[in-house]
Amino acid sequence: MKILITGAKGQLGTELADNADRQRHELILADMEEFDLTDKTSIGSFLEKTKSDLIINCAAFTQVDAAEADGEVARKVNADAPETMAAWCKENGARMIQISTDYVFSGNHSSPYSVDDLPDPQSAYGRTKLEGERKVLEADGNAIIIRTAWLYSPYGKNFVKTMLKLMAEREELKVVGDQIGSPTSAADLARAILKIMELDGVRGIFHFTNEGVASWYDLAQAIAEYSGSKCRVLPIKTEEYPTPAKRPAYSVLDKSKIKELIGPIRHWREALKDSLGNA
Repeated sequence: MKILITGAKGQLGTELADNADRQRHELILADMEEFDLTDKTSIGSFLEKTKSDLIINCAAFTQVDAAEADGEVARKVNADAPETMAAWCKENGARMIQISTDYVFSGNHSSPYSVDDLPDPQSAYGRTKLEGERKVLEADGNAIIIRTAWLYSPYGKNFVKTMLKLMAEREELKVVGDQIGSPTSAADLARAILKIMELDGVRGIFHFTNEGVASWYDLAQAIAEYSGSKCRVLPIKTEEYPTPAKRPAYSVLDKSKIKELIGPIRHWREALKDSLGNA
């Protein structure tokens, strides 16, 4: 199978390339240098040139706060570009897997969000990602949407890498303790995607994160513990760390639907230990 991975230099794109069976599949790794995600013509030309059997779209405008000020670019990247890819897949008999986010939900729940719960994004980033989901499914009803959250890896920019850097520089860190979610290893998500792409007849929306629940403070404490850092971590409230974009207070995702396809998912603490051992 010829597989196009967009956002190939990002966390998930890198892990997909690292974990894919290159003896069975031909990978086309594309990032900003290959085509312009804000330009439908550029996207279409690249897709016609490469003629993939599967597109895994990891590319996104993920700068949550910047999206508040630059919503038009975020919409082109997060909604219009995936729509163009999905329409091409529909016309050419290819498959598409679109990566989405917990930010499509309001964060006002107190129990895990199921794939059937009504989205209610509270930020420009969340709104454009939700628009992308809807446009993809409208263009290609056989597409797969996988929502994830709190993604980290040894690659790119993420919370875990930021904490490791700050812990090496400081004696004390203050971290938000009242936002709740599930930390997710990009490697684990990549392996889940690679399992799902081998299955026939799979379509629709799925949720994937590692098992377990944590606050950002809990995650920072675990990072300090597993990395051997002596940095003191203190919890603060969201209002003590204001940001332009509103973050979901609770965005734990129900993974029962995807576990029917791929089996058990490991706990975030186990995945974090593994990632830090490879960092």
